[in-house]
Amino acid sequence: MATLSASPNPNPKPNFRSPTDQTDHDPESLPHMELHPSSDQEPTPNSNPNFHAVLPTPPEAIAPAAAAAPSLLHISFNQDHGCFAAGIDHGFRIYNCDPFREIFRRDFDRGGGIGVVEMLFRCNILALVGGGIDPQYPPNKVMIWDDHQSRCIGELSFRSEVRSVRLRRDRIVVVLEQKIFVYNFADLKLLHQIETIANPKGLCAVSQGAGSLVLVCPGLQKGQVRVEHYASKRTKFIMAHDSRIVCFALSQDGQLLATASSKGTLVRIFNTVDGSLLQEVRRGADRAEIYSLAFSSNAQWLAVSSDKGTVHVFSLKINGGSPGIDRSQSASDSVTSPHSSLSFIKGVLPKYFSSEWSVAQFRLVEGSQYIVAFGHQKNTVVILGIDGSFYRCQFDPVNGGEMTQLEYHNFLKPEAAF
Repeated sequence: MATLSASPNPNPKPNFRSPTDQTDHDPESLPHMELHPSSDQEPTPNSNPNFHAVLPTPPEAIAPAAAAAPSLLHISFNQDHGCFAAGIDHGFRIYNCDPFREIFRRDFDRGGGIGVVEMLFRCNILALVGGGIDPQYPPNKVMIWDDHQSRCIGELSFRSEVRSVRLRRDRIVVVLEQKIFVYNFADLKLLHQIETIANPKGLCAVSQGAGSLVLVCPGLQKGQVRVEHYASKRTKFIMAHDSRIVCFALSQDGQLLATASSKGTLVRIFNTVDGSLLQEVRRGADRAEIYSLAFSSNAQWLAVSSDKGTVHVFSLKINGGSPGIDRSQSASDSVTSPHSSLSFIKGVLPKYFSSEWSVAQFRLVEGSQYIVAFGHQKNTVVILGIDGSFYRCQFDPVNGGEMTQLEYHNFLKPEAAF
């Protein structure tokens, strides 16, 4: 049985058990939850209409890989950007970024569309949601998949479709169109419910540092983001943009937040503790749809992808804005922002001319959808396309300019496997 290696071991086999005390929640808004035993015995089907008959999925029920390239329904990086997951029309696949290779795949023989695959670092636990024309699971359920057993060991059911899922070692966060549920991973007990504005993309970000949980989601107003600090039990609302929020990202420790609106021209970086605006960078002059934002591990760089076919890397100059973040590189090691030569006339020319522009760029096919993250090697960026493209590029932190392409793969082609 091919599995993800747990390194470090992020609680690879949580002891799932039924929550016993949820009487304080409104029963009308409480999602139905059904747990299946995590032993090697197959669960016994019962009369509960929420029971999904395809569970379990023993190894012999897994079909061979399809000969033709599959349709891609979902791509996402894991929490440290070292791996990525692809949901396809008959299963899912997990890949390593550097070196690039397919780690494992699961192909289902009955339909099998997977619309969401959320990894938990590199351990054997994943969250799956059905998707596509012929979904493997109902799109209103989150299935907890244990790849050691090659089957689902639990599920969460809702009254509407699941838009996205976020995992931490201690929490499961489920995002619906206008509501977010936060669960304890150890026993799946519901801890918190959040109301949001319409959120069809399932926008949500959670911190992944060893410290306490910081969660960011849309607020109840256009252009507003909500920041939940669970350690201090504080909620912070930030009016980030005048237009609708379409994308945001958190730094690993949850102290920095980058946001983009439907205009797609400016990206703003905020301090999540006090909501202050720390920096503003410009992607371009014309409108664009921002697909993804990503901080580097030390929060020194920010990457942005959009439908304009260009990935931008910006230098972040907010050392004093977020205490505790290690930015080991000195200012002399990084490129000077292109706006600095105009600083002497700042305030005279329109804001467009004094904006901070990206220091490095990589050109892709315009109109196609890409997501981006920073690689584990210094000054590298990994780019994933909805067309199955995988790019690994390197940027020059001193001189900036066009990035250098280090490698390219099409991860959907059969020959890319193993």
